[in-house]
Amino acid sequence: MAPRPSGGGLGAGTPVLISIAALWLALAIDQWLGEPPARWHPVVWIGRYLDWAGRRIAPPAGADATRDFSRFAAGSAAWCAGAFLVLVVAWCLTAAVGRHLPVWAGALLTGLALKPLLSWRMLRDEVAAVEGELSQSLDAGRMQLARLVSREVSALSASEVRESAIESLSENLNDSLVAPVFWFVLFGLPGAAVYRFANTADAMWGYRGEREGRRWEWAGKWAARADDVLSWLPARLTALLLLCCPVFCGVRPGIREVRSEAQKTPSPNSGWPMAAMGLLLGVRLAKPGVYVLNPAGRHPVASDTLRAVALGSRVVALSALCATLVMGFMATSGPR
Repeated sequence: MAPRPSGGGLGAGTPVLISIAALWLALAIDQWLGEPPARWHPVVWIGRYLDWAGRRIAPPAGADATRDFSRFAAGSAAWCAGAFLVLVVAWCLTAAVGRHLPVWAGALLTGLALKPLLSWRMLRDEVAAVEGELSQSLDAGRMQLARLVSREVSALSASEVRESAIESLSENLNDSLVAPVFWFVLFGLPGAAVYRFANTADAMWGYRGEREGRRWEWAGKWAARADDVLSWLPARLTALLLLCCPVFCGVRPGIREVRSEAQKTPSPNSGWPMAAMGLLLGVRLAKPGVYVLNPAGRHPVASDTLRAVALGSRVVALSALCATLVMGFMATSGPR
């Protein structure tokens, strides 16, 4: 059977119709069913590889903190090996779909493979659960927040717990949804898979100091920089999509205001969706001792967490619509 023509920029042998149908199917599965069991979850497999490799490249916490280029080289090599393996697996699946399956089966298989690389429902439910637990007690809210963030939560007030939850939703809206969709549009399933690998590696390795008894300053530097590069444009796109959503309070900040606030964070990317969300809601978002976004805003209340979740859901729908339009345009404007 001869291979079907591919849409421009959509990955090896994957027609645009399959890619569009797969994206909407993946989002529908996420909405209806949520995450697959851990034993079948590709991101869990990636995490296991990163944990195995990390224990071999990152020195113990008591090791010398001076520059160690051998650790940097080892971390870079382990990252590249993992990313290459993920790329090959995703490319082989994409090639098989494009060459050997009918359109409906190709869309089904691609959608099933894409779903674990996108995760909105779990993020939405975990953030909403923070507010639910806060309604019971402050300690319960803190415990629920600890499932979402790596910062110390034991001393946070109720408003600070909400700030952290809204920040986590905003940042992960990019990492778990917009960015994977962005790279799927450009490079199909391999693009989304490699991005998810890079983002997971940054979450596990990209630390300046110590984590879980190991020093990551140099071993995780490549992982941190790779995620910065791959998330740079999607993070700004996430902020733009937020600004395009209908607002609740009649205040629509401009992109210059968002950029000004985003620059207050140490990350080159995470500040963009957080700043956009804080400005849209009219609330301050802060990480104690690190940054304060929208300092003139009020402290968030219970309804603000739910409004942030609603805004996130609108971004999900808007990103899918934009991706569909872009993929259609790329297919019609590509070589015939």
